[in-house]
Amino acid sequence: MNSFLKASRRFSTRHLAPLVIPITALFLLIIFNLFRDIGFFEIRTATHVNGFTVLQGNLISVFNNASEVAIMAMGMTLVTAAAKGQDISVGAGAAIAGSVLVGILRANPFTLPFFIIAMIVSILTAMAVGAFNGTLVSVFKVQPMIATLIFFTIGRSIAFWINGGATPTINNPHNPWLYALGGFIHGVPIPTSIMVVALMGIIFGVVLKFTNLGLYVQSVGINQNSARLNGINPVRIKLLMFMILGVCVAIAAAINVGSIGLINHSSILIGSEMDVILAVAIGGNALSGGKFNIVGSVIGAYVIQGLTVTLYAMKVSSTDILAYKAVVVILLVVLGSPVVKEKLGKLWVKVFKKTDDSTPKEGM
Repeated sequence: MNSFLKASRRFSTRHLAPLVIPITALFLLIIFNLFRDIGFFEIRTATHVNGFTVLQGNLISVFNNASEVAIMAMGMTLVTAAAKGQDISVGAGAAIAGSVLVGILRANPFTLPFFIIAMIVSILTAMAVGAFNGTLVSVFKVQPMIATLIFFTIGRSIAFWINGGATPTINNPHNPWLYALGGFIHGVPIPTSIMVVALMGIIFGVVLKFTNLGLYVQSVGINQNSARLNGINPVRIKLLMFMILGVCVAIAAAINVGSIGLINHSSILIGSEMDVILAVAIGGNALSGGKFNIVGSVIGAYVIQGLTVTLYAMKVSSTDILAYKAVVVILLVVLGSPVVKEKLGKLWVKVFKKTDDSTPKEGM
């Protein structure tokens, strides 16, 4: 029995410790809303314009509206782990990818083959942006935030040029594939974006479980010199992570374009950089690189959107919401500081030491 308890404790410590922050934040948000207004959790049905039943409610809004951030947070987690820094150009990259997508769709018939071609070209474009950022970081040793500042500055201008200075629209009902991606698949009550997040999570999980990619990323993030001595190429790993983030950015852009039916280079996913980085931080990932937890980042995205929906329900203005998010950032920085981590680590050891001392010895 004592051996079973020790094994269970080791399992919970290893697998659940990285998720303490996001799960705690989610728990506090749920408790707060239970006391504030239990109706916050109500899920109701409604009739879609196409005649089928869909689900509505605050919870559906949280999962649906957090989808773009959750998808980009998966890629940002890998970039953070390998490059020890963050990509602040994801919003601008989404503007470019979305503009390419809309440009191709408007110039060709609304058919599935052309939609697939448009998606592939959009993804390749975003990967090219990621490759540019990754080259600066991995080859030229530029700090990630400085390297990505280039596209953060000029990316939306490039999208403006692609659009020809206009705000082109897509007639969604006549383009069922993009319409479904940003809204609902006919007959399915759950928003498609929620299913895309689940699919992306499965893909990341399978790849990280059955390949050595996760180990390589952590090795490069912890000590790239040691990783190089063990046959891992840090340049390739960092470059690949930025390109994977590009794929996530393009998919998020497509969801956004499909949901509103147009591409606006100046507003698409504006401010998403802060939310994506914050999701990674809430997920228990060290912003200095190394070990990572993608599940935590996804939960972090839902915590951010849950906080946003809660504040809107409390009639808080959009301007004030940014201030509340800034408070969350400050708390995360403090909790993630070496001093606090050391104190919490000592407390964690003391708690489990007392538990071990109180556990009856075998044979007694």
